[in-house]
Amino acid sequence: MSAIHEQAMNYVYQQVLQRLLGHFSRIERTALQLLIQRLIVAAGGIEQIGDYKVLVAHGAGKGSSYSLAFLRAAQLTIAGRSPRTFQLRVATLRHAGMTQTALDTIHRGYSALFFHDDPRVELLMVENQEVLPFNPLRPASSAGQEASRRNMLMIGHLTSGDIRATLCSDGYLALGDFYQRVTSWGGGVHALVSGDSSRKQRQYLAWLKKTAQAAGLSVPERWPVALNPLFARMDEWSTGYYQDVYGEHYVTPDASGKDGHRHLSYIGIADLISDLNKEFTPLLAEFLGYHVDTFGFHFSNPACANPLLMAHMRGLQAQCLRELDYASGVDGFVQEACLFMAHKNIPDDLIAQAGTQDGRILAATYAQEFFGLDESQLICLLFSPFIHHGERLESFLRQCHPGMLVALPELHKALQGKPVADMLQNWIAHISGLPMSLVLHLYRKRPGTVAEGRHEAAVPAGGAARDYRLSGR
Repeated sequence: MSAIHEQAMNYVYQQVLQRLLGHFSRIERTALQLLIQRLIVAAGGIEQIGDYKVLVAHGAGKGSSYSLAFLRAAQLTIAGRSPRTFQLRVATLRHAGMTQTALDTIHRGYSALFFHDDPRVELLMVENQEVLPFNPLRPASSAGQEASRRNMLMIGHLTSGDIRATLCSDGYLALGDFYQRVTSWGGGVHALVSGDSSRKQRQYLAWLKKTAQAAGLSVPERWPVALNPLFARMDEWSTGYYQDVYGEHYVTPDASGKDGHRHLSYIGIADLISDLNKEFTPLLAEFLGYHVDTFGFHFSNPACANPLLMAHMRGLQAQCLRELDYASGVDGFVQEACLFMAHKNIPDDLIAQAGTQDGRILAATYAQEFFGLDESQLICLLFSPFIHHGERLESFLRQCHPGMLVALPELHKALQGKPVADMLQNWIAHISGLPMSLVLHLYRKRPGTVAEGRHEAAVPAGGAARDYRLSGR
């Protein structure tokens, strides 16, 4: 870079900083100065700051968008005061349900913060256990979507149609792999920065431990003290969980690129920003161009992780399992989640539409587009008719497919792996959304007791209540 070009870029960065600071309140400016001090101390002094690289996980939520704006303001402020500033790595976990709205929101924020042409910033995305440059126009990985679809179906069937486990577990269980990859990729980072509270960290880790115990895994009382072993433990339990789910059909994923080679520091900033207004301030709405993702996945609240899809599944559950109407099931969920959805700024007209025919079509279209599941497969998942030797198969047929009752004995033969007509095997594969090999596996499995997604439990006595927050919401 020539001296003239470098001078021009520095002028541009200072203009970006001034526009950014123009959206900060007096209290936010004070919090920014405290953040700068914290980063300099963590780096070992201002002389070392240029070699210091920090990571922030960004999932298109308001919280991580807000934290990212603070980190950029800190980075550019330090650059204006000293010859060098810290390096920033921003990583996004792209899961099957991530919409184009979420990707566009991330991209607008990156553009507003002038990240794309700054050599001090790395923008990454992890999809299907592969680290990639962030690209909002990249088509979703078909292999990744298929893997998530199968995980969702298998977890759903084995938890007897538990909606939260079905929609949340795959995303949460991916976090150990995600953090191992983005902290070690390309020379690694020195620190993880998070604006989330220690309470949320403890709730997630408690959920993960409970999930591992439900899968019969050995769970030590104490958590690892350092981040690298913590991420390895999270990934180990995720692997063990899926080995329990799939049994002999489990395929070990590629473990390359996950070896952390330095001690990772944790820089928590929740105490600096938790009392600030992270609603639709000018910083979010005007500067970052933040838009509500109505089908967004909310890591921070698994009881409402994907509210409109959860409402749809509650409606199907009411209609098919409880002999109520679809709208009453949706209304029940909406009443439970109304405060959460108001907090997430989901439009009132969309919430009102949820229990209608148009709302049902909208949710069904989303389930088909992102998870490859039609309504009949979602209903089958909620019934879970194949597990434990098909003990619910007759009631499933009677309620949802009465024309197939005559074939009940032959269906059991098919599920036992005995020769039957191809049309019956094809029907099972279609209605479940799974290949016959996995349906036969389900037939031999007992219902699981996967940890509920409420994250209400605290870390057990003796567990390390670390100040980590791992979701990047």
